Amino acid sequence: MNPSAPARIAAAVQRRYGEAVDIPGDLAGADALAAMNERAVCRRYRAEPVPAPLLRLLCATALASPTKSDLQQASIVRVTAPADRAAIHAWLPGSPWIAGAPEILVFCGDGFRLRRIFERRGRAFPNEHLDQFFNAAVDGAIVLSAFVQAAGLAGLGSCPISEIRNHAQAIAEMLALPDWVFPIAGLTLGWPESFEPFSPRLALTATVHEGRYDAGRVDRELDEYDARRVRDRPYRRQRLPERFGAAERYGWTEDKARQYSEPQRADFGAFVRGRRFRLD
Repeated sequence: MNPSAPARIAAAVQRRYGEAVDIPGDLAGADALAAMNERAVCRRYRAEPVPAPLLRLLCATALASPTKSDLQQASIVRVTAPADRAAIHAWLPGSPWIAGAPEILVFCGDGFRLRRIFERRGRAFPNEHLDQFFNAAVDGAIVLSAFVQAAGLAGLGSCPISEIRNHAQAIAEMLALPDWVFPIAGLTLGWPESFEPFSPRLALTATVHEGRYDAGRVDRELDEYDARRVRDRPYRRQRLPERFGAAERYGWTEDKARQYSEPQRADFGAFVRGRRFRLD
């Protein structure tokens, strides 16, 4: 263990959450935990390919994640055709770094294989309801998270892109996703040229509850978190000033209230139903 790892963890936790956490001196895996706590988004990559064996290893590592009842309802699609990469870049003008990313991956919830098992046996599938979609979405999200962490430990940078769901149907057609397979998020990947600034998070007092959910603690933390964000990671611009004006104090709560003041991906339910999932 690197002797500085516990100190790195403590510093990263304090900086991200605004509170201290005791770090055991004999902590196993401290170097990896330090890297995970220091994680930051990467949107600038060197013009250097990710070796195919390393990419394959990262996929294997991510897909070793826990999966609901061993159903393994996640898939990863590597976007390889230049025309497909160009189309994704064009669809997502708010994510210009896509153009320079050595790799673009799409992480999917995958209910196709399970239904194929039933089809091969000539049996009706009796579980067409919301839980099936939820299981696949959770499996895919866990794999995405594990891939991000594994890539970081291997020295790579990445950036998840949920915005691909703005074009879920087009993505599904481009990648030939069969029924019961849907995109969860994209991911750009490569050797980092630079990382984005460290992102503070809500304090653990608001997100980790003991015995019962404490809504009062959430209310108290929202104001404190706004103050930390304004101090440590101020927003470079305010959303929708033409609608809401310029806020004198623009913190996280004001940004999220503005962001979600307009409907987002309201057609995603129709897309999922078009994938033949039932959501009742």
